Amino acid sequence: MHLKTALLITVLTILLTAVACKRESTTSTTNTAESGQPAAGKTPGPLPDRAFRAVLAFKDAPAKLRTGQKETVVVRVKNGSDVFWWARGAERNDSPSNKFYIAVGNLWLQEDGKLLTNMDGRIGLPKDLRPGEEVEVPLSISAPTTPGNYILEIDLVQEQVAWFHDKGSATARTNVTVVR
Repeated sequence: MHLKTALLITVLTILLTAVACKRESTTSTTNTAESGQPAAGKTPGPLPDRAFRAVLAFKDAPAKLRTGQKETVVVRVKNGSDVFWWARGAERNDSPSNKFYIAVGNLWLQEDGKLLTNMDGRIGLPKDLRPGEEVEVPLSISAPTTPGNYILEIDLVQEQVAWFHDKGSATARTNVTVVR
């Protein structure tokens, strides 16, 4: 009789342990997106609002450019959010439109801060970024065609979704004098 009871207790213990392990495994998988680890990114889509947090800096910002001059500036991009960034909006994104890609882009502002253009340089992130991770990105820019004092602003954009500054993220800015 004692043998049957011991065997029953052993079987129940094994079953309860298996159920607890399965439950813990499911909880860990569910929390990966919240912990900054990549969630299943099978379908491209927009970032949640809290993911639009970047820390941007120029490595060497130009102080003076000639009208129309093309230049490459190196931008340091850091994921300042608690969300994993898929560079292409998902683990795989075959769309020819680049929708949901995350890109570094620049805006030219007039001296008074009014937008001159936001359609200058643009380049996609070269890799996915975990929270706190950073990468340097070479961005090709073209100086305005009219001499004057301008503001070169760097920002991130999730293509066809939003510029990061529109969701409250800080940009990087530098004053640039454009001469003939």
